Amino acid sequence: MSKEEMKIGRRFEGKVAIVTASTQGIGFSIAERLGLEGAAVVVSSRKQKNVDEAVEKLKNKGIQVLGVVCQISNAQQRKDLINKTVEKYGKIDVVVSNAAANPTVSLLLETPESVLDKVWEINVKASVLLLQEAAPYLQKGSSVVLISSIMGYHPQIAMAMYGITKTALLGLTKALAKEMAPDTRVNCVAPGLVPTNFAAFLTKDEVLVRRRLRKAHYLESLAPRGIWLLQPLSWHPMTLVISPEKLLWWLGEPPQDFNKFLKVNITLTATM
Repeated sequence: MSKEEMKIGRRFEGKVAIVTASTQGIGFSIAERLGLEGAAVVVSSRKQKNVDEAVEKLKNKGIQVLGVVCQISNAQQRKDLINKTVEKYGKIDVVVSNAAANPTVSLLLETPESVLDKVWEINVKASVLLLQEAAPYLQKGSSVVLISSIMGYHPQIAMAMYGITKTALLGLTKALAKEMAPDTRVNCVAPGLVPTNFAAFLTKDEVLVRRRLRKAHYLESLAPRGIWLLQPLSWHPMTLVISPEKLLWWLGEPPQDFNKFLKVNITLTATM
């Protein structure tokens, strides 16, 4: 991404953005960037304490923010997230579905059914159900971004079910992009290893990180990429998946000078 794109602009002035699982890590970073660029942001987490802390941090930066407790697999809390957003702001322009779970590092064939169900429910099913709730309020020109993972392309043995759900999100992106076009664009970000609390068991071993990574994704570079996908596009719309290894597009045609487009707008980082 160019230095110009990394700068803080006001591309989302007047927009309303919901970011799930957004009180820390990737979700908070995206919500913060959206807010700094003018959006009213709605942050959520399972715990009231985390919501309150995130709201305070964002308000201290001059960001207009609403905090809502939401366990994304809870039907009533999903409804509350959407309803409270609409009650306060009257519309929804952006949805970033970031919530995910990985409660086990078991081998796939040794993973209990209850765990398989939980990972699928939170990582995939909840995104569909959330968008079902949000769809009636999405404005023309709205944007959705699903947060997948490089493990959607390369599942790891100890995190196989997590990787499977992230692969499913790639297909979900493609299906929703067709269904929600032309009024709503649906894109996907598939980050590599990001040093957050969620990935602490992978990143706390410095030697492991050095051996397996040439460069990790960091929040300060990841957020602008996600934000770039959400902004109104000046060229013919297409659906993108940005990952550390590749950029794929579905629906529509890429810009005429696609190589120049990539050079100016996106830097794909190396990973495992």
